[in-house]
Amino acid sequence: MHVFFLLLVLVTVVSVMGIIEFVQHQKRIYSIPIRIHVNGTRGKSSVTRLIGAALNEGGIKAITKVTGTYPRLILEDGTESSIYRKTNANIIEQLGIAKFVAERKAKALVIECMALEPQYQSITEIQMIHATIGVITNVRLDHVDVMGYTLAEIASVLGRTIPKNQYFFTSENQIPEVLEKIANQKKATMHLSEASSVCDDEMKPFSYIEHKENVALALDICKHVGIERSTALRGMYKANPDSGALSRYRVELSNKIITFYNAFAANDPQSTLMIWRKLRDEGALLGTRIVLLNTRQDRLDRAKQLAEMVGKEIHNEADLLVLIGQSTDVVESMSTSYGFEKNRIINIGWTEASDVFENILSQTSKVSTVVAIGNIGGMGNKVVEYFSFQHISKETGSNIYD
Repeated sequence: MHVFFLLLVLVTVVSVMGIIEFVQHQKRIYSIPIRIHVNGTRGKSSVTRLIGAALNEGGIKAITKVTGTYPRLILEDGTESSIYRKTNANIIEQLGIAKFVAERKAKALVIECMALEPQYQSITEIQMIHATIGVITNVRLDHVDVMGYTLAEIASVLGRTIPKNQYFFTSENQIPEVLEKIANQKKATMHLSEASSVCDDEMKPFSYIEHKENVALALDICKHVGIERSTALRGMYKANPDSGALSRYRVELSNKIITFYNAFAANDPQSTLMIWRKLRDEGALLGTRIVLLNTRQDRLDRAKQLAEMVGKEIHNEADLLVLIGQSTDVVESMSTSYGFEKNRIINIGWTEASDVFENILSQTSKVSTVVAIGNIGGMGNKVVEYFSFQHISKETGSNIYD
């Protein structure tokens, strides 16, 4: 009986503390006038960074939190700090961010959604963020094991973060009608952003490879909160790219030129194909065209999707498919079954980044272009860092984005 009483008291105390914390969080989050919750399959981190930088340039004190390749907190002056995690990522992290922003009396919180499971997406928005502006960058086939195997299913999960009776912005161009239906059910005012609203000259000042869809989306949100286009763009040009952003490294060695594109962050087939076509249409795929696919054993479903895309969509455009990482024998079999000829596949497997570089160098007669896809984890990051180092060490003074 005594033990039961103690347990009852303990449960009561914990419950009361939970209620108090919940009430305090609601006060904190509502003390932040502008709350922008950014969700979507691709481009979340980039769009979050662009919006935060533009708001601060426009005089709205904003703090930005991205999950991205690495979780980062970006202050009003643009300085960044890493977010230390004692355990795996957990949506409870958003509560601490909200407390920090409220204590600094910021006018805006721009926060990237870190939830995947449907119930956690709902909890993040309804109980934690209470967004005044909801954002969904796009809907692509990714995380199908928890979000659904069709675009419509994934859209219904992402749509859980559309805020009720508020404003909703998206640049989704495949099934916007699904998101519109959800927005109407929640009585949210929807705005569809168009990449064509951004001209080429507005893209040139970016110090990295950004997408018009992301810029158009961020610009429309800035217009909504009263920031002029030129001011917003000026802030965006100052924003640091996410470590997973599409980047380019040019290496000159042994009278050979290798241009390496880090497209690892676009790890679903649709986004990857879009990047390939963008580079192709801009005439950037020079010399020997190499697809470098990095795979992880626990992400073979994603490898299968990418192998299918390469085999069916670009096998006539790519000269070589280089496989690195885990379970590459399985991926090689997948690739050939989808139409990529075995004699054009180089199966390197798990090795050092320097070996990958030397192998690609040996396959380059004079000029080659490497488009790295798949997973940034495992060998991916090491390969990017190696090409980045080679670019810097061989730099001759010219800007790689000229």
